[in-house]
Amino acid sequence: MITEQRKSARKVVKTKATLVVEGQGAIQGRTTDLSADGISVSFPDPLAAGQAGQIKFDLFVDGKLTAITARAKAQYCIFSQGEFKVGFQFVNLDLASMSAISRFLR
Repeated sequence: MITEQRKSARKVVKTKATLVVEGQGAIQGRTTDLSADGISVSFPDPLAAGQAGQIKFDLFVDGKLTAITARAKAQYCIFSQGEFKVGFQFVNLDLASMSAISRFLR
């Protein structure tokens, strides 16, 4: 039996994302959903669980485009609809990003 492991509610958000992994450069992806604790991003190639990097994406918050940059760690990677869906957990999210994500999720 599979149990829900998410700590907070998620909201669908479809936007471009860039993952920068040290020693590997930038990887382009597309976001699927977002929560206060993490984000799901689809990539053309798999990413190992435990892989960490800097994720960058934009959100419309209070009517304006807001750039979010956060350290994140891959929790899982599954093949879905021809892409690899990677679930990231934010690591030490800064206050400005935390606040913007919180406002977006309202």
